[in-house]
Amino acid sequence: MAESTSPASSKPLYPIFLIVLVDVLGLTIVLPLLPLYAEKFGASAFVASLLVPTYAFCQLIAGPILGGLSDKWGRRPVLLLSQCGTLMGFLIIAGANSLWWVFLGRLIDGFTAGNLSVAQAYIADNTAPENRAKSFAIIGIAFGVGFMLGPTIAASLSHISYAAPFLAAASLSATSILCTATILPKGVPAHTLDPSGLPTGRRASAFDWALWCRYFARPVIGGILLEFFLYLFVFSMFMSGFALFAERRYTWQGHAFGAEQIGWLYGLAGAVGIVIQGGLLGRLVRRFGEAPLVAVGLVLLGGGFLMLPRIEPVFYLVVATALIAAGNAMLRPNLTSLLSRAAEKHEQGVVLGLSQSLASVASITAAPLSGWLIEHDHMDLWSVVAGVVCCLALFVRRWGSAHRLPRLSA
Repeated sequence: MAESTSPASSKPLYPIFLIVLVDVLGLTIVLPLLPLYAEKFGASAFVASLLVPTYAFCQLIAGPILGGLSDKWGRRPVLLLSQCGTLMGFLIIAGANSLWWVFLGRLIDGFTAGNLSVAQAYIADNTAPENRAKSFAIIGIAFGVGFMLGPTIAASLSHISYAAPFLAAASLSATSILCTATILPKGVPAHTLDPSGLPTGRRASAFDWALWCRYFARPVIGGILLEFFLYLFVFSMFMSGFALFAERRYTWQGHAFGAEQIGWLYGLAGAVGIVIQGGLLGRLVRRFGEAPLVAVGLVLLGGGFLMLPRIEPVFYLVVATALIAAGNAMLRPNLTSLLSRAAEKHEQGVVLGLSQSLASVASITAAPLSGWLIEHDHMDLWSVVAGVVCCLALFVRRWGSAHRLPRLSA
């Protein structure tokens, strides 16, 4: 029988770190290759880009349902269910012989996409409030390691076949299921906790318009949420369109960029994220505060996009990728922290749930735009649109969080 843990215990964090790391590795092996894989089955750039919002739309609908089930059944059973859906999705995509099989794999993965949110809820359940921020850092570390190693694995395996990275992702997913089933303690029963006070408690329904309007109408929280959405919109343009853009605009040793070169670029982005979030960011926050770093992150993110139209040499592409990754590493944790600080204690689960739902909405809207622009050879405009949205987010910042929250003490 698995051991139960108290909220103050840190023992469950080691298996959770392993589970999240393995899941993120599987995800990051797949993401850089999906658009290129779809093109192998005759998909246009626009149709290939729809693989991202297909997953996001399913996740937006299913997320609150899975959250409710995890409150009722406990975290571990729902985590296992979600991981099994991911495994099935990877296997279907790896064995696909037509484009609709690839979309089916994404649908199944999206409708069971609760791995990370349920893992976050498990951490919240099983750590004391004063240790929660530190405990959540393990997910950021897992993401950084995953985004560095996953794309490089994809780049290496793509020499064998385009299906090989998806089979590797499926193997990692199976390993994650085994870890959850054998080494993850049951933890504190979810139904004994108040979800409104947990950082990852309640998620807003996609159709709870009154709740969305209420929080967006509030000056500080509404400003941060809008800024968060604009940032996520730009990041979704990067994740959905970067591979298609690089494939069409850049060459290496006389050949168009392929899965290997794109995988190494995503790996570079992950390495930059680790450097910034692995210790540098904490010192910068203590020195300058979160709000100024959000402004720096938007400048880096927008500047990286505006550099992308420079075709030669490839050095410009490397620098632009590093700037985009640095901006992302600055923005997500600082915006999340500002949002958490702007909300009352009893609102934590709601407002952070809204931010998670915004990620799905941003993906649903940004990815088709990226695909359409690239398919119609408006690739410079694709870069400019992302840069302009970053400028808009800087303007929104004046209304939102930047000058209304006190700085944390050093």
